Amino acid sequence: MFDKGQALVVGIAGYRHIHALPPTVLKDARDIYDLLVDPRHCGYAPENVRLLLDGEATQAGLRKALADLAARSDPDSTVFLYVSCHGGRIESGPHAGEYLLPVDAVYTSTRSLAQTAVSGAEFTEALRAIPARKVVVVFDCCHSGGIGQPKEAAAPGLKAGLPESYYEALKAGRGRVILASSRSDEVSWVLPGAENSLFTQHLLAGLRGGIPSDDGLIRIFDLFEYLQPRVTGDQPQQHPIFKAELEENFPVALRLGGQPKAPPTDEQGFRYDAYVSYADREPDRTWVWETLLPRLEAAGLRVAVSGDVEEPGVARVVGIERGIRQAKRTVLVLSEAYLADRMADFENVLAQTMSIQEGSYRLLPVRIGPLDEGRLPVRLGMLTTLDLAHPRRAEREFDRLLRALQGPLPRR
Repeated sequence: MFDKGQALVVGIAGYRHIHALPPTVLKDARDIYDLLVDPRHCGYAPENVRLLLDGEATQAGLRKALADLAARSDPDSTVFLYVSCHGGRIESGPHAGEYLLPVDAVYTSTRSLAQTAVSGAEFTEALRAIPARKVVVVFDCCHSGGIGQPKEAAAPGLKAGLPESYYEALKAGRGRVILASSRSDEVSWVLPGAENSLFTQHLLAGLRGGIPSDDGLIRIFDLFEYLQPRVTGDQPQQHPIFKAELEENFPVALRLGGQPKAPPTDEQGFRYDAYVSYADREPDRTWVWETLLPRLEAAGLRVAVSGDVEEPGVARVVGIERGIRQAKRTVLVLSEAYLADRMADFENVLAQTMSIQEGSYRLLPVRIGPLDEGRLPVRLGMLTTLDLAHPRRAEREFDRLLRALQGPLPRR
């Protein structure tokens, strides 16, 4: 039993006064609840997990449930809060700010919304009232279809999605983690025929045992490392977000009721064949997710991708170091954008430092477009670079890349 686990799961689809969300929202919440309380999986005690669906998830109901969550937690608790509903922001005026919309939210004006929704400030205070030092808040809030139209056409616009600043405020405090299904300018997809939203589908798969563990516990970094590449791999226009203030990679649930399963490694002890370091902007982003990753995965390669943790800091540095250290080679996706990206520079310096310390050749630079050779650092310019954008040699260069990743790590 995951004895110290406390949870609140919220799913709202059947709004009374604004457009409904897909019924998958309610299934998402029920499935998360069922998995948390299942002793064969996450192992939370049923009395420690509260489920709020539609009619129960009023403004008053949400306030009470959050207060109850704080009251039954203590400093040693692990708190898991899952929210799937409409989320949005008013961008100007006296009621400007972020809002989570309960089932009874009224949206005829910004004033009516502010009076009937849960504001960002109120939600932040509710989280601060939780005494636990391990708190995970999961948002799957900005579903395809957006906020819809208000019942009165004259009502001012509420912009769908929650901004980065909202997640920044929520993560404040020791041991706070925010996981969001998409960026503020994206929607969270429900793929055709799917029973769950894309983000929650992969969250469920990870919690069901898809995340390896050598001690029978699912830990927070491993959860995001599992989620991010799978969500964005299935839908390149959706990028999960991770925000955190952490001192440890704390457990959030049992794995298969506490059954350990060490991450699979090759004969050299590597979990991944490649860590892909790239500039997370267009056109590089689309090329990585729609061209490079499908080619690598089709060849049976195990790939980790530079994460979508937006804010530099402890969590991202730890995640990058773990990914690079556990990967046999680091593929540098060189472009003008890459050379201007400070986090990309950190990644390749880290990988090259590991190479020097080990006496190995970890770096594999690839070019995906025009590049000013004079801007390349000498330490990268010395390396053989594969030209994957060459009109005649690209296929041959791709084959060389695959052979290099499939072979052992070269040593000096």
